[in-house]
Amino acid sequence: MMTWEHIQLVGLAVGVAILLGVPFGIYITQHETLSNLVLTVAGIIMTIPSIALFGIMIPILSVINQGIGFLPAFLALVLYSQLPIIRNTFIAIKNVDPNMRDAAIGMGMTTWQRLRKVEIPIALPVIMAGIRTAVVLTIGIGAIAAYIGAGGLGEYIARGISTSYTTMVQVGAVSVSVLAIVADYLLGRIQKQVSPKTAHSK
Repeated sequence: MMTWEHIQLVGLAVGVAILLGVPFGIYITQHETLSNLVLTVAGIIMTIPSIALFGIMIPILSVINQGIGFLPAFLALVLYSQLPIIRNTFIAIKNVDPNMRDAAIGMGMTTWQRLRKVEIPIALPVIMAGIRTAVVLTIGIGAIAAYIGAGGLGEYIARGISTSYTTMVQVGAVSVSVLAIVADYLLGRIQKQVSPKTAHSK
């Protein structure tokens, strides 16, 4: 039950982060000044301790009676996921071989066609690496969300600490670690499947 709660929280947060971060990462490749600002802000968010960010969410969301529980944890994890996803998408698209881009333009492709058929497929391994980082990161941070009533595997750790039951803390910590390892492995397999053959050989 707690494992499923954890998977739901992380899955939804990273899913939304992908839907926001990948298009935004692509967009800022065309706006250098904006890219510096966005990456700086995302980096600053990453430096905020997770428990502090949860604390910031509580009074803000209390206005709509959602100060504790799933919503503040979800929003915080979406924010934490943004940096690796936006940064890797930005770097991946920027590093596409200019000759490949010029060739696509020469073939008369529109910007969208060029992105869909040339740039994104080439950039996909690096984008997937950012998503893998975001997933592992949010699985770990998601454990702390138990302290604001979001449930998940962090419940074992929180209860173990409050009752001085070391075994329960260990079970929670190991469970979170195993979930992160399994998720990273599965995403790695998916990355190999969707990446171009040239990326497989590296």
